[in-house]
Amino acid sequence: MKIMITSVVVDDQAKALAFYRDVLGFQLKHDIAMGEHRWLTLTSPGDPDGVELLLEPDAHPAAKPFTSALKRDGIPFTFFGVEDIHAEYARLSALGVQFTRPPTVAGPVTLAVFDDTCGNLIQIVQQT
Repeated sequence: MKIMITSVVVDDQAKALAFYRDVLGFQLKHDIAMGEHRWLTLTSPGDPDGVELLLEPDAHPAAKPFTSALKRDGIPFTFFGVEDIHAEYARLSALGVQFTRPPTVAGPVTLAVFDDTCGNLIQIVQQT
């Protein structure tokens, strides 16, 4: 068994695609119309056959209260690994990404948290 797809719940799929592709740098894998929403997945650069990130619409009644509670409490929805957190923090900050936590050492990792503009806090992590 292996992880094939993981999702992040977003309040606007088009806005999320622009952010995750054009700002974060993920690559579009699937964009399939599914009625009111889309099957919209991205992969990490250089790993088109790797784990897909599904930009899941927040249409389910439980989605908005859940993501709102996580964000209000400062809890990231998910996290992504980076090679150099300080370089990534500088790159994303220069692109206007709003961080709620700058790079911070936390035991064997350094982490930072940003707002994805689509209803979530996302954590980036560099293992040390």
